Amino acid sequence: MKLRFRYFASLAVVALLVVTGCRSSEPLQDPDPLTIEFLRSLSEEQLRQRDSDGDGLSDYDEMFVYGTDPLNPDTDGDGLSDYDEINVYGTDPLNPDTDGDGLSDGDEVLVYGTDPLNPDTDGDGLSDGDEINKYRTNPLSADTDGDGLTDYEEIYVYGTDPNNPDTDGDGFTDGQEIEMGTDPLDPNDPAFIRELSTINFDFDRSNIDSRAAARLAENVEKLKDAPNFRVRVDAFTDHIGGDQYNLRLSVRRANAVRQFYVQNGISEDRIEVNGLGKVPVPCATWDTDGRGCRVDRRAESHPISPLPFTPRFAD
Repeated sequence: MKLRFRYFASLAVVALLVVTGCRSSEPLQDPDPLTIEFLRSLSEEQLRQRDSDGDGLSDYDEMFVYGTDPLNPDTDGDGLSDYDEINVYGTDPLNPDTDGDGLSDGDEVLVYGTDPLNPDTDGDGLSDGDEINKYRTNPLSADTDGDGLTDYEEIYVYGTDPNNPDTDGDGFTDGQEIEMGTDPLDPNDPAFIRELSTINFDFDRSNIDSRAAARLAENVEKLKDAPNFRVRVDAFTDHIGGDQYNLRLSVRRANAVRQFYVQNGISEDRIEVNGLGKVPVPCATWDTDGRGCRVDRRAESHPISPLPFTPRFAD
């Protein structure tokens, strides 16, 4: 009887040990909410096996290697996960603006395409943050408006608009004006003549009538306002009469225009004249008097620019 009692007692002890051992091997239940204090109570092995915030970094690495928050996938709140900052972009997961340019790392990577490790991605001398938030320029282009000047030069050197290739609206880009030595903030500098008026003559005449004189007077004012410009006068006749006579007539017309310019203050060395005889392509319909076509009997004044560039627009 005693033997049977000892036998069953032994079995009970063994069973108790088994049950107790099983209970001690059960995994700890995470508290709700999960806390840093709880994580600190775990072993290194347990922490290495956990990624509480699901950011791709183990709790151990976050707590003891990188100093990030194992309960927050984006410790610095910049829009990039701690894992991506460390392993993809090389940014600081503890600093929302790694390069200090005024843009968060997340905005640089996900919104603007700028370099979160370089405060001046395009190298123009302006920070990415200033380009985006202050000047509204392109942080990926050193010359936002494509005028030949960097955004920095426009803002800090010349005072021009980095978002407008022609700040003063004179037809020349800001870069062209700087190259020419003119003022990119003055629409009247450089003075430019886009065109001059053409005059017409009566049949077999080379004198300047009142209508022609009024147009030539306008040309004179333009030439005075642009003293570096020269002018070329090309004179023609209609197709009535012989070639040699008309050639001489066209020369007289060209010289009449030159004389008008000189008498009204334009230096003769600024004027080139060409008598070219009959107009190359005669008009289709003659005047009602049957004496050729007045449109063909003309003297064209062509401005000759000294400038290396032609403006897109000019008065």
